Amino acid sequence: MKNKYALILVALLISAQVVAQAPPASPYNPQPDEGDLVLPMPDGAEIVLRPVQVPGKDFWGARERVVQLGDASGGAFEGVQRTMVSGSFPGEQGEHWLIWLAKYELTKGQYVAVMGAEALATASGNAADKKYAELQGRNLKQAQATPLSWISYQAIDDFLRTYNQWLFDPAHPERQQGLPMVDGVPGFVRLATEDEWEYAARCGLNALNDGTFNDRLPFASRQLNEYAWHLGNAKNKPRPIGMRKPNCLGLHDLYGNVHEMTAGIFRPEIWQGKPGGVPVRGASVSSATGDVRSSYRTELDAYAWNAESKQMELRRTFNIGARLALGSNVVVSSAARTNLEKEYAEYRNTLRRETPVGKTLDNLVSQASSQLDTIDTDLKRLLARYPDAQEQVQAIQSYVDTARGRLDQAQRDSARSLLQDASRNGTNLSVLVSKRATLKTAMASATKLLSMSTRYQSQVDAVQKSLDENKSAAEEQYKAYLEKVALIGDYQGEFRDHAFKIMREKTLSTREARVLAMLDQHIQKYNENRAVETEGWLEEFNSVFNAFNE
Repeated sequence: MKNKYALILVALLISAQVVAQAPPASPYNPQPDEGDLVLPMPDGAEIVLRPVQVPGKDFWGARERVVQLGDASGGAFEGVQRTMVSGSFPGEQGEHWLIWLAKYELTKGQYVAVMGAEALATASGNAADKKYAELQGRNLKQAQATPLSWISYQAIDDFLRTYNQWLFDPAHPERQQGLPMVDGVPGFVRLATEDEWEYAARCGLNALNDGTFNDRLPFASRQLNEYAWHLGNAKNKPRPIGMRKPNCLGLHDLYGNVHEMTAGIFRPEIWQGKPGGVPVRGASVSSATGDVRSSYRTELDAYAWNAESKQMELRRTFNIGARLALGSNVVVSSAARTNLEKEYAEYRNTLRRETPVGKTLDNLVSQASSQLDTIDTDLKRLLARYPDAQEQVQAIQSYVDTARGRLDQAQRDSARSLLQDASRNGTNLSVLVSKRATLKTAMASATKLLSMSTRYQSQVDAVQKSLDENKSAAEEQYKAYLEKVALIGDYQGEFRDHAFKIMREKTLSTREARVLAMLDQHIQKYNENRAVETEGWLEEFNSVFNAFNE
């Protein structure tokens, strides 16, 4: 690619003045840490943000950015979907991108600093907030550090508008000094998007690198009380920020305390379905332990119907608050637009085809099938309008039917080829599992001999080398197996069934037959849940083939 995004936007620079050493503690940053980005607010208040790294240096994306969100075993609104997460600001030396997310939930103190205590008293549905202006000493500090709740989505929107106006006051350019920039244009404060929020809750790049990104939580369930306020330990009462451990990115209270409003419109499946209210992420002090997970999401009915008064009201509740983020516009200049358009042509013909949106929109077979279905409807309309053209319409319909048949055959052939490859990967894996049992027995014997004489060290080393090679090969085969399961799982049932029918007509060994049976179950589970069960399915292979002798 000739024009990398570092050249595309000419001078993409981050001017964010991140604190190299931990800043002093305050009610707005009770757990200061290196890397905190501290922005000013009125009356000496602060907002603290943390960088969340997104892989890939190109503007349009990278293969590593395609992640899986949701949880197949979660609630109805947490269906598994794949998307390409993006950052708003380029990172150091243009090697990656950054999401800037607030370190803590938005607090009452921050809201009052921007809007005033009287505004809180008016906007809040909590009687205690109407006495905020009277608080002093310890009570005031505790209130300042308590998450903002009992507030409507509209009040959050008013807060964001007012704070951004204060931040960008032309008379005070020093307030913008710490803001990250894109091509000299500073970012602005907004709510986080759903994908930014969940990517950060899953520990982002750290979790992608260590293979834990799809775990329900980025810590062991037994540690839940250390990281989250929930019904079991908070009893419906929000607590001051920063009292629980941060996740690996330095973010506090993501998994509990108050639910957090995010930007956009709530849809049942994140990116599709009926547009509704406001998307809300994370558990709260009223959530049972089973509902505390990175994928948890629900809807805030920002405009709520009161059946008793027969009136529409602005929804406010004790356990819903917000977390802020920094955003920037996509097109910051006309030159940037021109360069982005140039780069898009190459992206569309390469990486985009591998992304979820590309597979949907650029998949020629999928498009052709959809277009043929549209033609059927159009031909019926033509025939109804021009009954005398029946012969010509029937001829066109014949061509359409022929094309559909060819497309169906292409999908059958593709599904069959993928199934053959998946079966081969699974069989190779089963052989490696069986061989591993033999190697472990050999290692036990060699280790016993080594305990009697050091001259057996070379034998132990040789067996260990074989074990390492076995593990590496098994991981490679299993990864390929899972990839093909996901691909086959996206085919229509008739094409999957046809592929299995062809495979079962072949003469299979006992091992191959067992692998095929497991493969059938795994594809069915993937089709139902839209997720692979990485650990569970591997355990099945180990259980079935550990001591398998054909």
